[in-house]
Parts: sequence; structure tokens; C-alpha cells
Amino acid sequence: MPISVPGTSSRRGFTPPHKCGFTLVELLVVLLVMGLAAGLIGTLARPGERALLRVEAERLAQLLDLAAVESRLTGKPIAWTADGARYQFWRWRDDAGWIEARDGPLRTRDLPPGMAVSGLRIEAMQPPGGLRLEFGAHGSLAYDFQMSLGQARYSIDASPIGEIRIHEPQ
Repeated sequence: MPISVPGTSSRRGFTPPHKCGFTLVELLVVLLVMGLAAGLIGTLARPGERALLRVEAERLAQLLDLAAVESRLTGKPIAWTADGARYQFWRWRDDAGWIEARDGPLRTRDLPPGMAVSGLRIEAMQPPGGLRLEFGAHGSLAYDFQMSLGQARYSIDASPIGEIRIHEPQ
């Protein structure tokens, strides 16, 4: 008398039918849902004009502070120039004059498309010759200028004691 376990077949090599994967339609639906979710997350995670401008204004303020500190520590002047869509730092060399800073944190930087720097005032006066600041070994400058992107605007103000403040203009 043959003994068998319930649910098994006495025929060798027979396996009961069960689902062994996903259909193509199921895979396409999952990929579509994942693509929609990734697109939505990308749209929500992309910063708006105001947030992007704030990040760039903070970066520039920190770089200007770094230039002022480096100038005081080395005793050599450092200049900053902007031409609307980009800005550069320059170091003074006694043998060659103003040399562009090409590497390190004070390298030339391009602003994101549509962003601009404008309205520089030094000691509450418009400087001749455009957007140019020169940091010397003795003391700090009081200056202010604006950065804009679309409708978003920020002002960067530096006091004579070296404090830099970023704020929305009134």
C-alpha cells in the first residue's frame, strides 16, 4: 500500500502550477508609477527663484568675507569684480599687478542663468568704473549691492566693521 503525503503527487517530476513572476503589463505599470513619483519629487525638490538666489547671495557674501580676511592676513590687496552674469576675484602681485584668482574658493564663478549682480555702492557712493571692490590690508569697507533672479531680490550689505548681512530690500 503506497503512502503519500497529502498535496503531493505520486508522479515524479510533476510540480503544481504557480505564478512564477510578473506579467509585462504589471512591470510597465510599476515603471510608470515610479517615473511619475520621481518626476513629482524632482519638481517639488527643485528650489524656487527666491531659494536659489538666497543660496547664491550667501555664497557670495561668504567669499567676499574670505577675500577681506585674506587681504588683512597677507597684507596684499584683493579685488572683486562682477559683470552681471559672473564675478571674479583678483590678487595683487608686486611683480605683475592684478592677477585673476583661477583656483581655490576665490575662483571665477558664473551665476545661474537669469541671475545678476547690480547697484554696487561703496561708502554710500557709486564707484567709478562699474562693479569693483578692493579689499586692503587695513580695515574693512562699507558696501552694498543687489542680486536678482526674476522677481526675487536680495541685498548684500557690509558694515565698516566687517559684518555682512543678506536681506530682502524694502
